[in-house]
Amino acid sequence: MRIKDLHILPRFRDGWSYLYVEHCKVERDSNSIAIFDAAGKIPVPCATLCLLMLGPGTNITHAAISALADNGCLVCWCGEQGVRFYAHGHEPTRYSHNLLVQARLWASPEFRLKVVRKMYAMRFVEPLADHLSLRQIRGKEGIRVREAYAKASRDTGVPWYGRCYDHANWNASDPINKALSAANSCLYGICHAGILALGLSPALGFIHTGKMLSFVYDVADLYKTELSIPIAFREVAEGGTNLETRVRKNLRDALKEQRLLKKIVTDIQFTLDLQGRCQRNPDETDFDADPAIPGDLWDPTDKDQSGGKNYFEASSSLDEDGSGHS
Repeated sequence: MRIKDLHILPRFRDGWSYLYVEHCKVERDSNSIAIFDAAGKIPVPCATLCLLMLGPGTNITHAAISALADNGCLVCWCGEQGVRFYAHGHEPTRYSHNLLVQARLWASPEFRLKVVRKMYAMRFVEPLADHLSLRQIRGKEGIRVREAYAKASRDTGVPWYGRCYDHANWNASDPINKALSAANSCLYGICHAGILALGLSPALGFIHTGKMLSFVYDVADLYKTELSIPIAFREVAEGGTNLETRVRKNLRDALKEQRLLKKIVTDIQFTLDLQGRCQRNPDETDFDADPAIPGDLWDPTDKDQSGGKNYFEASSSLDEDGSGHS
């Protein structure tokens, strides 16, 4: 990898996890940002922040967005308590190499299945037998998740009747489903930031499909049974006062304690074999050697052709193929 790549990845791995704010104003403060609410001004060092989640009633200035972008902090706009995801700002990396690798793996049924099996295998202590079909593996995964819910219920005494919630009617959910939704939403945000920090697409999922966050769900499922589920049940057992806030704060502390940011990057690189591909195909890392130079031109019969030529230096303004690229 190039020096710029190495500068981007460790900053995400070593940074703070996320900050959720609502009913406030976010402004630039020198080279960082500050949060203004009824309690006053709260400085936030965005150079170490990976994700800023903007809830309802939030105003943010153009200068603040510029500071966050310069520091590689993902900004996303979400619903109350961070439960719904609406939009996000530009990812903090500009490189295409990892995205092209992801697209090749996703587009090939053979390679996609290998990635899917690897992602399922990472969730189990014992190895998955090679003869198991994908349907059989999903059956084992269903049992694993149900046992995780049942264990958390037994350990905390919180009744569990199944995952059930309505996005359109948040207050209709029982406390445990509210807590799980709040925890999962924050976990999705962190995984989303990690995916974008690596220059990957959150839409090109391998297990999940059809959603703009399919790959986010793929990655988040690696950590739910060890993070979202136990934290949600534990906080519900402590009472219903400020439940969603407590869940978010405890999840944030667990992310820091377990160094999940570093783990997310490492797990994604392992799943897609990104580092191995760089070592085996070192030329692939030169897609963005100079951000100011246009990329190559795709050719179906030969290697990609160099792009960005100034054809007006010739007597004719058109190339031999009539493209007239300049």
